[in-house]
Amino acid sequence: MRDSHGALDIVQEAMLKLTEKYGARPARELPLLFQRILQNTIRDFYRRQRVRALWTTPVSQLFGAGEEADPLETLEVPDDSKFSEPPAEQLQRSQVLALIEKALERLPARQRQAFLLRYWEELDVAAAAKIMGCSEGSVKTHCSRAAHALAAMLKKQGIKL
Repeated sequence: MRDSHGALDIVQEAMLKLTEKYGARPARELPLLFQRILQNTIRDFYRRQRVRALWTTPVSQLFGAGEEADPLETLEVPDDSKFSEPPAEQLQRSQVLALIEKALERLPARQRQAFLLRYWEELDVAAAAKIMGCSEGSVKTHCSRAAHALAAMLKKQGIKL
């Protein structure tokens, strides 16, 4: 990882997981447990980055933005006083937003809930699992299935990712 602050965040997250879940274990077991938790935390970080890149880059490219952008920020409509976008672009933006909303509505409820909590509300896996009342593994599975299903639905509508 190139970002030292991000690396420290990952280590801190792994340490918290270790103390929360395995604090009662004997001290001799902790180094191996920490190693495994750290590896999984790093893997989760890179998976999240991949999924975010999957959804932020293609949507921002639809509107000609040169940088990666959050889809919600890209699709937000500013105040009328500041709004100077041509009508054709307004129409295109509203049509793409409608396609994304329809695709989200067609997802099964649990997949939609997990996807929105994780990637649009930017909650971590543990928080999403707590809200949904399921395990962290279930949240990850629902998110993965939702991302693949959304990509397929949008591709059928002519939005290339």
